[in-house]
Amino acid sequence: MPIDILILGAGWTSTFLIPLCSQRSIIYAATTRSGRDGTIAFSFDPESEDAGPFKVLPDARTVLITFPIVKPGASARLVKLYRSTRSRSGSDLEMGFIQLGSTGIWDGSRILKTSTTDASEAKAQGHRSAEFRWIDRHTPLVNLNDRASAEAELLRISSPLSPTTVLNLSGLWGGARSPRNWVSRVAPSKDALKNKGSIHLIHGLDVSRAILAVHTNWVKAAGQRWILTDGRVYDWWDLASAWGNRLSGEAVDQETRAAAWDPDEDEKQRGPHARWVRELMQEENVHALPRDVASFERALDSRDFWFMFGLSPIKARLD
Repeated sequence: MPIDILILGAGWTSTFLIPLCSQRSIIYAATTRSGRDGTIAFSFDPESEDAGPFKVLPDARTVLITFPIVKPGASARLVKLYRSTRSRSGSDLEMGFIQLGSTGIWDGSRILKTSTTDASEAKAQGHRSAEFRWIDRHTPLVNLNDRASAEAELLRISSPLSPTTVLNLSGLWGGARSPRNWVSRVAPSKDALKNKGSIHLIHGLDVSRAILAVHTNWVKAAGQRWILTDGRVYDWWDLASAWGNRLSGEAVDQETRAAAWDPDEDEKQRGPHARWVRELMQEENVHALPRDVASFERALDSRDFWFMFGLSPIKARLD
């Protein structure tokens, strides 16, 4: 009997997906290069036609590919070699393939206005001199890099017996990955912060829910590319002003430590980011935070996936 899901590459995503599979009684198996922690030792060589390494893998109704594929022909090769090594009973079984990708394949840049008058007016209103547009899963790819090309290849070979889909993920957070810890790295100076616009995020639990939604409804997913965010556009100025340098886990519990909490000292510990943002707001004529989404270089629209599969993100607003 085939298992439900085979995870090729048990990394960060699997720390959310495996517990969710267990909770829902979904039978799974996972691979790592070393075979650690009870996983199957497996490594995909994108240039090899050797089916040998695939023979140790179990039959699965859904194969999740968590690692990026960048070699031409490698996506089709993985599907072919996996199917060619299936048991007799599994040779005619529908086996879907999910590739995890990144929203970074969309350039997201807006078309710069040529009119100096328009540019001056935009600056006076606190907006950058560019035309804004939303990016959704149907937006043509500006930067068709090797990874995007491999994903397109996988989608082209989608068939009734081997349906394929790509989930392009925005910024991943959850567990050890906390956006609070990114502020000092992405905005070490006021100039660096000035150039930061939007950030789009998706929690590992919602990524896992999306994977299982595809697994149970391939009719909707086959041959399709999807964008996954939590449905929000976050403003780096807003986050930096609120968090500063304070790392995840260092926030003061104001209810239990109210007597000892010194707000002035807390502000010092958060660093200069709140002051930088206040100065930038004055300089750029920004009246309030978060900034208007139209002032950013890009905004991602992920509504299609959540609407199509009847779900809503449950880890939103960075709670």
